[in-house]
Amino acid sequence: MILYFSGTGNSKYVAEQIAKITNDELVSINEKIQKNDTDKITVQDRLVFVVPTYAWRIPRVVRDWITKTDFWYDENTWFVMTCGSEIGNAEKYNKMLCNAKGFNYMGSAGVVMPENYIAMFDSPTEEEIEEIFTKADKEIEKIANLIKENKPFATPRNNLQDKFMSGPVNMLFYPMFVKAKGFSANDKCTSCGKCVKVCPLNNIELKNGKPTWNKKCTHCMACISYCPTNAIEYGKKTVGKQRYKCER
Repeated sequence: MILYFSGTGNSKYVAEQIAKITNDELVSINEKIQKNDTDKITVQDRLVFVVPTYAWRIPRVVRDWITKTDFWYDENTWFVMTCGSEIGNAEKYNKMLCNAKGFNYMGSAGVVMPENYIAMFDSPTEEEIEEIFTKADKEIEKIANLIKENKPFATPRNNLQDKFMSGPVNMLFYPMFVKAKGFSANDKCTSCGKCVKVCPLNNIELKNGKPTWNKKCTHCMACISYCPTNAIEYGKKTVGKQRYKCER
């Protein structure tokens, strides 16, 4: 079984490509979280989590959902993490999570994908995106074959910088940067409700035809990236920036 969480489509794409090789069932964590579904999940053969990298670890909303969900499973588990550059020391925390759940940890692997966190960075150009996917597809194939052959991933780099980024920086990232109050919709908004539908945390609602954000935001960038009229901004940080979503 492949369980994936995806804001703008990168992790969904990777999960789908892995499934083509392993023939594993695909399950959306987004839909599970939206429905507050933590019912028992029965897994056969293997368990693969495909998730984005938030401040050099898996997203807290995913970690919390895994923690709360009852899995009928104690076999091999892999983590595949999409990222803009690297996953830091995420392995340490993924292994801790597996130990807590009784899973047999088989490793963590990063797949560099186009940057989507436009609240802080710029999205790549179309040419850069094509180059990234060319490299990513080769890496995904290697990862998928290891999973299919029931082999562990190689141990990721783990230097002092990795430990610092996944440790103190991750702890500061959420209280300092992950805030919903920066989002707003301008006059280009057509009240289509797309942002409401794509939010994995049910954090957005329409009031008087305009979206409003509550306090459960995880900064997945789904709302701002999928808005068909580019009406959503995150303060002044996203003004004029190209939006990115994976539509392959």
